[in-house]
Amino acid sequence: MSDVKQFCTFYLDSHFFGVEVHKILEIIRAQPMTRVPLAPSIFRGLINLRGQIVTALDLRRRLEFPDRPADELPINVVVKSDDGAVSLLVDRIGDVVEVDRSCFEEPPETLSGTARELVLGVYKLKDRLLLHLDIERAAMASRLRPESV
Repeated sequence: MSDVKQFCTFYLDSHFFGVEVHKILEIIRAQPMTRVPLAPSIFRGLINLRGQIVTALDLRRRLEFPDRPADELPINVVVKSDDGAVSLLVDRIGDVVEVDRSCFEEPPETLSGTARELVLGVYKLKDRLLLHLDIERAAMASRLRPESV
């Protein structure tokens, strides 16, 4: 078993997140979205991905971060979850990075709220921390009833 993991990285505000590469289906620029009436604010809409309808979740709102400036378009990181494809809207994409499992630590005490629930842990890189996002928990909102989100 390898001691190295590969992560697709992205930014939300000033935070640096990563998702394991094998969970990424694709990364695409902002797409036209169909709004869903009465849906919670984390549901930004539905996108048509080559005939497949995919729910788009705003990760800023999911993590209780401030909204993205109106003049900045999000990037769609389409991931595979237990319930199928889900698009996570992020600010910008980073690189694919390899990290050694020995650099992994539990989420820091300074991480609070929803972010603490959705981050599996952190990897200490040379110049910053990589927050390992739990895709299943982040995408879980897509299968909850609107009043329970």
